[in-house]
Amino acid sequence: MRFHLALTLQALWTGVCQAAMQHYPAAWGHYDVCKSQVYSEEGLTWDYMACQPEAADMTQYLKVTLDPPNITCGDPPETYCALENPYMCNNECDATTDELAHPPELMFDTEGRNPTTFWQSTSWKKYPKALLVNITLSWNKTIELTDDIVLTFESGRPEQMVLEKSLDYGRSWQPYQFYATDCLDAFTMEPKTVQDLTQHTLLDIICTEDYSRGYVWKNDKTVRFEIKDRFALFAGPRLHNMASLYGQLDTTKNLRDFFTITDLRVRLLRPATGATMVDENNLSRYFYAISDIKVQGRCKCNLHANSCVYDKEKLSCECEHNTTGPDCGRCKKSYQGRAWSAGSYLPIPKGTANTCIPSNIGPVIRQNVSSLGVANRKEVAPQVALSTAPSVHVANSKRARVCDNELLRCQNGGVCVNNVRCSCPSDYSGLLCENPRCESELGGCRGPDSGQAPLTPASLPGLLLLLLLLGSALLREASCWPALL
Repeated sequence: MRFHLALTLQALWTGVCQAAMQHYPAAWGHYDVCKSQVYSEEGLTWDYMACQPEAADMTQYLKVTLDPPNITCGDPPETYCALENPYMCNNECDATTDELAHPPELMFDTEGRNPTTFWQSTSWKKYPKALLVNITLSWNKTIELTDDIVLTFESGRPEQMVLEKSLDYGRSWQPYQFYATDCLDAFTMEPKTVQDLTQHTLLDIICTEDYSRGYVWKNDKTVRFEIKDRFALFAGPRLHNMASLYGQLDTTKNLRDFFTITDLRVRLLRPATGATMVDENNLSRYFYAISDIKVQGRCKCNLHANSCVYDKEKLSCECEHNTTGPDCGRCKKSYQGRAWSAGSYLPIPKGTANTCIPSNIGPVIRQNVSSLGVANRKEVAPQVALSTAPSVHVANSKRARVCDNELLRCQNGGVCVNNVRCSCPSDYSGLLCENPRCESELGGCRGPDSGQAPLTPASLPGLLLLLLLLGSALLREASCWPALL
């Protein structure tokens, strides 16, 4: 009996846990499938979904440029001293010898080699003139960042540095973050960390002193731009609530653009000195050296492709949903029955494909059910709290436009009509189609007429009561065992 009771308790506990977990899906979907075949009233049809390529190491596909071009050491050959020991001068750089050369390509080779490979600049031999270096990483393609940008310095970390981004292939630049041992002195900015940011200030440009310590902190070699900590402001500390992040990215163009780049630029402004005064008698101690740069991201394909190809030194999306272009940014020539629109992350977990339709069909307002499956799927999109910060502004009551398919998009398969209203699928209502229509019905979204499947098992309190009763019976049985021995 004890064994059967134990099995019963285990089965009941599993059922209770499953019932509770249905409120919080274990995975929010990776958007790695663009379409799948499904059976409908019309027979075998395609179910189209929003999709995106997997994240990858994007340093495999970049072009690196240094300014000034002759800033790399080794021409002519030069001997360097250790920053922490000015009398240890046994490091030689010679561009004509492979073992002693430090070209920029070594910032992106395989890590873990011994000895460590790295790029190195010339020394600060023109002091007091500033030792300035720009390192530009170009992809000739829009990239969406998915993880922290990490620079590993073989020398001491620079005392002043700026990380910049471009969204227009290097024609203009915006700062991502400032780094300094003294932010007030270097950039007239109050020092902050990413932990000081909130949902309202996520897009603020800060100066941090966390990554600029001198040779005393020799083991701290990395400089970071924290992408995941910024994601966590919406998705939670362990990024468990990705639905909230996807909702923000889906409806807030400024936020999407913040994590999107075509180029990165590292501006090195002052090398590590390890002291308040520069030793002018031994300037070979001061230089920059970087052993590794990590940039994790994916091709931006506007949720219309799940793969990106690298051909002839160029990245391009393999577009689905009848779209075309390097970023799947327009409809194919014979599929312009309505205006192109990016895919949508919502509703979770499959999103909305926003496929381009044949030109001879003419404009339609509602997304084709057989191509999307929204009306057939009884899913409720999570309600995302939209930020009211000026820097991440989503909706403004003073604006004439309700939607524009760019800054503010209709959710859950809705279509923007003349920039003044969203035409919503039958299952949704609200200004942006953000509310499941069943919420206003008798019994709510779990009522018998709502079309929403009830939680299983049906009665969670009843299960808990039964679990307690069975547990009590098991304890009473256990109390009898000593008398039987």
